[in-house]
Amino acid sequence: MTTSIILHHYDASPYAEKIRLMFGLTGTHWQSLLSPVQPPRPNLDPLTGGYRRIPVAQIGADIFCDTALIAQEVAEATGSPQLNPASVSDPAVRALMDKAEKEAFFAAIGAVPPLRLLGTLMRMFGPVGTYRFAKDRTGMLKGGTVRPPQGAQAKAVLESLLTALESRLAEAPWVGGESASIADFAIYHPLWLHVSCNRRPLKAGPKVADWYQRVSQIGHGEREEITQAQAFAAARQAEPRPLPASVATPPISLGTPVAVAPADYGISPVVGTLAAITEDRIVIARNDAGFGPLHVHFPRAGYTLSAR
Repeated sequence: MTTSIILHHYDASPYAEKIRLMFGLTGTHWQSLLSPVQPPRPNLDPLTGGYRRIPVAQIGADIFCDTALIAQEVAEATGSPQLNPASVSDPAVRALMDKAEKEAFFAAIGAVPPLRLLGTLMRMFGPVGTYRFAKDRTGMLKGGTVRPPQGAQAKAVLESLLTALESRLAEAPWVGGESASIADFAIYHPLWLHVSCNRRPLKAGPKVADWYQRVSQIGHGEREEITQAQAFAAARQAEPRPLPASVATPPISLGTPVAVAPADYGISPVVGTLAAITEDRIVIARNDAGFGPLHVHFPRAGYTLSAR
């Protein structure tokens, strides 16, 4: 990579772990800026305009939201097409990824015994921090479409994923075949979340147990910690990269003030001017007095776009 990618994240974030493993697989040098686990995030909010989720990637004055889009950027920058979600053509692999990142992601937490989960949060955040964290995560679901499974239902969802994964890994050492790819990281990170919260080894078949160990050993590449001032300087000193060509008939005219928000949870909108819209990407322009022009990128899938 000619320009180092900055990842705004926190260490316990499962979606950030998905991206960190991509850096490990590709041996990438990247810059890490640790963020608070919940808003406000002073290192990030001025760049995104208030995007609620994490991680967020930054390359100069271009800001990338959602790991589906961040994975595309990592794939392109490192010459690793197997990390691009669009590269997954096998319907069975795609179904496993969808199950992991939708149903199983929330089941990963719901399947943990409540007292053990509370103990994990208390260890991480302390009493006051645990209260704030729980309140924040409950608020994230308001207005969205996600209804997390709990208890026996959550355990059944997780066990279903593990059974399907065991069967898949009987055919090849990695989910997508003979080498690691985006499919492995998409399926691994909710399991990593479950193990982290449960503080117990993953209860899985031998193929899954071996695969889980191999993914965990990939590492995170060359991580360099930076400061908020350095990230802001990178945005201030750069110009946004050239925009991609938009679709012929955009649903909203380019140059229109718009709001973009996730459709499922964490639906706080980001406001800006529609700069480009492709088949799979939305780019809005924000002109902040402290940075100059910024381009904030979102996937189209799973996001709403509306005129202001």
